[in-house]
Amino acid sequence: MKTETSRFEVTRAEHGDGPIDVELITDSTDAALAMRLGTSTREHIDAKTPVLVGHLQLLLAEELGSDEDEMVRQQCRKAYRVLDLKNRPTENAPTFTAYFFMREVADLTRRLLWIYTQRSGTGAA
Repeated sequence: MKTETSRFEVTRAEHGDGPIDVELITDSTDAALAMRLGTSTREHIDAKTPVLVGHLQLLLAEELGSDEDEMVRQQCRKAYRVLDLKNRPTENAPTFTAYFFMREVADLTRRLLWIYTQRSGTGAA
């Protein structure tokens, strides 16, 4: 768990207190979603996942309008459910389980990033 926390802190440090780096998160999610199960190693998957988790946590900390918008509220609920430690694959889980978890985190991150860009006026993601 300590590794995930430290990687999140690195991600947050990259962004500072300013606006979210949409390009960085887009590149990160693009790279994760481009990975293929048959050609990705568990080490590569395990390296990408904490970065994506950090991006997702960062977006969840933003005001996305979940109080007014049911669709946003649903996406946030899904994200919190995925981020719950009991729902994350363990190191003993099969590679395909870790792979699909990584993809789910990347997909939710992309959805929340799109919402963020629409609400903040930073352009389309």
